[in-house]
Parts: sequence; structure tokens; C-alpha cells
Amino acid sequence: MTFVFIAAGLAVLVVLWGVLTFNALVRARNRVDEAWSGIDVQLKRRRDLVPNLVQAVETYARHETDTIAALTESRAAAGAAQSRVFRERAESRLSGALASVHVAAEAYPELRASRGFGRLQEQLAEVEDDIVGARRIFNANVQRYNELVQSFPASVIAGIGGFGGRQYFDVETSTERHLPKADDGTAQSGGIAAA
Repeated sequence: MTFVFIAAGLAVLVVLWGVLTFNALVRARNRVDEAWSGIDVQLKRRRDLVPNLVQAVETYARHETDTIAALTESRAAAGAAQSRVFRERAESRLSGALASVHVAAEAYPELRASRGFGRLQEQLAEVEDDIVGARRIFNANVQRYNELVQSFPASVIAGIGGFGGRQYFDVETSTERHLPKADDGTAQSGGIAAA
């Protein structure tokens, strides 16, 4: 009789542990999804500034047709990307195109002196700072979620419940492309940087 009570108690504990672990996985996955929506909002804000930037560049730097075309195409690709992997690639191309606009603007003093272009630059810098912050939050949530999914014994419940690991979001902003490197102190274009 005592054996039956012990076995029943252990079964209840295992079921309780399973329910608590499942709920922890759901909460962690929801935090990742919520953090992704934060990145998505900031990326959309950045894409929404691109048409104004294109218009400003066209007004003062008509000869920069390749730069403008690359910016317009990369914006369209970023807006059309469906999966996070394709979105990351498209947003990286958009960051590169935005960096090209910053470089091209150096050759046009009238463009740099324009109040509208200056405001756009400030807004883009603000949005890109927000993207960096949202990316850090997302990647921290992904790390916690992946640790939970991959650690034993929670991985057993994760496997049964269909919880898979998530990928980090590693797209750099155009301002990060121009940060000085520690080795020589000059601004250089870099590769994709992880948050």
C-alpha cells in the first residue's frame, strides 16, 4: 500500500514538473515573439524613412542614380521578405545601401547642408539606435529560450511539445558600419555584427 502512495506521489510530481516546464517554455517563446515584434516595428520605421531620403538625395545629387536605385531596391526587398532569415539578409542590404547614401552625401555640400536631409539623418540615427536596442533584447530572449529548450531535462518536454531553437537576429545598422575599428581608429565598413 505504501508503495502505491509513493508511486502516485512521484507520478504527480513528474506531471507537475512537466506542466511547469511546458508553461516556462511557452512563456519564453512568447517573450521571443514579443521581442521580435519590437525589432519589426523599428525596421518598418527605418523603411518608412527611405522614400524621404531618396527624395532628398534626388533633389541635390541627381547623379547618384545607382545609389538611389540600390536604396530603393533594398527597401522593397526588406519589406517583402517573409522569413526571418531572408529578412535579415534584406535588412543587411538595406543597411549597406543607407551607408552608401551617407558616403555619397559627403560629395554634395548642398545636400549635407539641407535641413530636411539633416533631419532625416537624425531620425535614421535614432531609429538605428532603437534597432540596436531591440536586437539586443531579442537576442537575449532567444538565448534564454534556447538554453531552456536545449537543457536537460526540459529538452524532453521541449521535444514532446514541438519547441525548437530560435535563431539570433544579426543585422548591423548603417551607423555600425562606420564605427571606428580598434586597430587603426579609422572608420571602415565591416561585416555582419552580432549583438
